[in-house]
Amino acid sequence: MTDLPEIDALGLLCPLPVLKLRKRMMPLGGGERIILIADDPASIVDVPHFCNEQGHRLIERKEHAGAIYFTVEKG
Repeated sequence: MTDLPEIDALGLLCPLPVLKLRKRMMPLGGGERIILIADDPASIVDVPHFCNEQGHRLIERKEHAGAIYFTVEKG
């Protein structure tokens, strides 16, 4: 179990998971982490692209029970 904040984007299609991630990351300080939970297959491409474009780090991506868990660190 993790103490990181989570964003539930299950059932949302592109670009909504990334938009929710962007909004929740705005107030975070550099180095803080958050987990995005999504099930849109496009998020596999969209989240790493967002991280690269915005200077954040994708720490981990894992899949479980049809959901994709992205751990993102603010750059």
